[in-house]
Amino acid sequence: MENNVEKLKLRLKENETLKKFFRKSTLAQKVNVLRASVMGANDGIISVAGIVLGVAGATNNNFAIFIAGIGGLLAGNISMAMGEYVSVHSERDAQERATRKEKQLLATNYDQQYQYICKRLETSGISHELSEHAAQEMMARDPLGTVVREKYGFDPAQFTSPFAAALASMLSFTLGALLPLMAMTLLPAQWKTIGTMLAVVFALMITGYSAAALARTNRSRSVFRNVVAGLLTMLVTYFIGSLFA
Repeated sequence: MENNVEKLKLRLKENETLKKFFRKSTLAQKVNVLRASVMGANDGIISVAGIVLGVAGATNNNFAIFIAGIGGLLAGNISMAMGEYVSVHSERDAQERATRKEKQLLATNYDQQYQYICKRLETSGISHELSEHAAQEMMARDPLGTVVREKYGFDPAQFTSPFAAALASMLSFTLGALLPLMAMTLLPAQWKTIGTMLAVVFALMITGYSAAALARTNRSRSVFRNVVAGLLTMLVTYFIGSLFA
């Protein structure tokens, strides 16, 4: 009786492991676009904050500060968009090459690919018998998708759009850049510098936390690093600007 109970527990544990193995992120495209958005907003906040504070260190002229900030905003969002487009397009090209390679291997050596999936299942803690059964079902349903996911970690049916990533990066950079720009140009003269810095620190805390949440890393460390980087940028640029006052 005890042996049967133990076997049942073992099989239930294997089934849970198998479910985790099958559970792939169907939100990969959305996560990549969100990543581009968070990084774009973060860069917009830091870069334009550095520009407007640097100019503010040299002059109190609101128009000069505003023009410098707008110039940084326009140059930055175009640069971010093009960089994101090229990066994602290069990644997509690599994924397409890998997909073509595995498609050819499936056509010429199907058994080798099947055995690879079996071993992957076994190394994740599933018994040999159950792993063979699961591999048969996976390969029968979607052989190319199964092999590509387990070898390279992406779904060949879910390529990220370079256009979507570029647009998200451009828009988020603009939104992030507007915060220090508006704070510096609209706040009263006595609050311009400190008010802008405080607004930027608060925004960087949000983007740092969001980036860590997407990457599933330590939130507090990410926030700390992000805030320190932003403060250093603002202090250095303000100091350099004040040298030309």
